[in-house]
Amino acid sequence: MGRGRQKAKHTKVARELKYFSPSTDLTALEKEIGHPSDTDDQYVDKWADLYDEDESEEEQSEDSTDDSQLKR
Repeated sequence: MGRGRQKAKHTKVARELKYFSPSTDLTALEKEIGHPSDTDDQYVDKWADLYDEDESEEEQSEDSTDDSQLKR
């Protein structure tokens, strides 16, 4: 016996936690997440200037010929 008071306290705390809704500071949340202001940068290929377009086209055409020879 003697668990009645302890159980009542736990129930009280559980109810307080369940129904407690603090005010949310959305500006602080946005700063924490780090919302980018310019979304165009995510689609820019930052490594594109390191390679010539001609080299990549040649490699692709060589790969396609190698694949066709392997299928035969």
